[in-house]
Amino acid sequence: MAIHKMLRRSLSAEKRSTEVPKGHLAVYVGENNNKRFVIPLSYLNHPLFQELLCQAEQEFGFHHPMGGLTIPCSEESFIDLTSQLSRA
Repeated sequence: MAIHKMLRRSLSAEKRSTEVPKGHLAVYVGENNNKRFVIPLSYLNHPLFQELLCQAEQEFGFHHPMGGLTIPCSEESFIDLTSQLSRA
């Protein structure tokens, strides 16, 4: 019985990790191994983020291999940009 509870909790936690809160968007970032980030929708209006979107469009068009929006930059650069946007 305890195993069933542990498995149920594990599956529940896995489901929560794939959910995106209202007002946010999941994006995949990276040059080789893509990591998933959840960002506020408000970032989409910022000119610096729109530059990244243009790069993504040029590189991938409307076909994104991860099934979601893929941003072709390093994770470090993306984290730097999002930290700037969160302070703005």
